[in-house]
Amino acid sequence: MKILVVEDEAGVAGFIKQGLTEAGYAVDVTRDGVEGLDYTLAFEYDAVVLDIMLPKMNGLDILREMRERHVKTPVLLLTARDGLDDRVRGLDLGADDYLVKPFAFPELLARIRALLRRPPLQAGNLFRMGGLEMDVAQREVRRDGQRIELSPREFALLEMLFRHPNQVLTRTQIIEHVWNFNFFSDTNVVDVYIGYLRRKIDQGAALPLIHTVRGVGYRLSEDARDD
Repeated sequence: MKILVVEDEAGVAGFIKQGLTEAGYAVDVTRDGVEGLDYTLAFEYDAVVLDIMLPKMNGLDILREMRERHVKTPVLLLTARDGLDDRVRGLDLGADDYLVKPFAFPELLARIRALLRRPPLQAGNLFRMGGLEMDVAQREVRRDGQRIELSPREFALLEMLFRHPNQVLTRTQIIEHVWNFNFFSDTNVVDVYIGYLRRKIDQGAALPLIHTVRGVGYRLSEDARDD
């Protein structure tokens, strides 16, 4: 497995490279944004560890360019502790996960292993699954040809599920992406909106698409196995 690390702080970059190399990964390191983007476009990587604050070109611009050029390599963002807006923007631009600095290396390694197990994030604006269609550009959703009216929050939630097909999304991931601020940990807002979506999308359908993974979160899938 080959990983690209885009990090301008020499100490952090060296720490990550050494740890990943010892874990058996092949690692390239770039120290500025322009070089980082060049590497992502020129070579195939299994994952990219991408700092946001970089010289010459920041990490969010790199991520935007990657996704616009249909590079689907999983991306783990490294963010500042107070960078909530950057984390949300990164997820909206197509990041697969993020890690807040400072971090423990075992957590970084665990998150990379999780990324490598996932199917690639879906890019683009048109999604289809099991008779369900979503056109992000036109803001339209249909099931078996019948148009479904969704609220802006329901639409954002469905889009997030569609962009990570067959992947389990935790309630925390959904809250940070769809609501753009921190809720109390015991809130049930995600469950409530999943219920709204199910009634509009799955009710009466032969194949339910929104599945609960007990104790973890939700996934969008045609696989009807029990979780």
